[in-house]
Amino acid sequence: MKIIDAHAHVVQCIAGTGSQGELRPCGGGRAAYATGQTFQMIPPEIGEYDATPEALLRVMDAHGVEKAVLLQGNYFGFQNLYTYEAIQKYPDRFTGAATYDPFCLQAEKIKENLFDHLGFRILKFEVSNGSGLMSYHPTVDLNGELMHQVYRHAAEHDLTFVIDIGRPGNNCWQPDALAKAIREYPGMKFVICHLLAPQLGDGALLKESLKKFALPNVWFDIAALCLNSRPETYPYPTAMGYVRDAVEILGPDRLMWGSDMPSAMTRDSYRHFIEFVTENPYLSGEEKRMILYENAERVYFSR
Repeated sequence: MKIIDAHAHVVQCIAGTGSQGELRPCGGGRAAYATGQTFQMIPPEIGEYDATPEALLRVMDAHGVEKAVLLQGNYFGFQNLYTYEAIQKYPDRFTGAATYDPFCLQAEKIKENLFDHLGFRILKFEVSNGSGLMSYHPTVDLNGELMHQVYRHAAEHDLTFVIDIGRPGNNCWQPDALAKAIREYPGMKFVICHLLAPQLGDGALLKESLKKFALPNVWFDIAALCLNSRPETYPYPTAMGYVRDAVEILGPDRLMWGSDMPSAMTRDSYRHFIEFVTENPYLSGEEKRMILYENAERVYFSR
């Protein structure tokens, strides 16, 4: 079965910023926040301080994954140039997104460089309060003027807009505001990460929220969805059920598989992330093909 990884990351060097301050590498794939918290961020077999395109390709090749979409955010630190270089070096294997902080005083020049000069066709925004926009800025209204400036620019440049709104219960998790905003840009593709990141016990909330996004220009990736159902382990029955619910509400043509590598691989294997779909008893063979390959091909690689 053909596979596209619709949510992966290359990392030149860990240089994140989040609610715990700056995040820096400390060797062996580990990282430390300014608060002193340390944790395993990259599997040692991927890299000591980085996750190169070649390291990702080794994983992909070992699992029969044809292509990947390189996304980014504050967790690793913005990696715009490194992502661009990876796409240029391996154009048959990678496409990728740019990102920026709209609060930057030189935001207009940054956007000009990323989208007019470098030619990125995808924009990724992470607004979570752990390691996204709201982790170091006040709460941002996803249907407010600041974000509409971002949406309008993306629409004018025919960008695919990818957004991670964090987890339920946090100030960043604003499905109502986001759904209202999306309706104002019917010609732009929107991709929402992690299927809205439901945790254990969020089944009813997920169903209610997904109904708001049953729109012709909205897709979801399911990257790291299974890891949000801790302490469950593979085969992640609750998360498999969440995928079933999403297919019933949105249709199988609205979901895309992703791994969220490399960081997700510190908690489980790449093989298990693939089998989370291939071994899901609620999905037909055709639905699995769509989620693993066809939808991402249409959204990210067919222009």
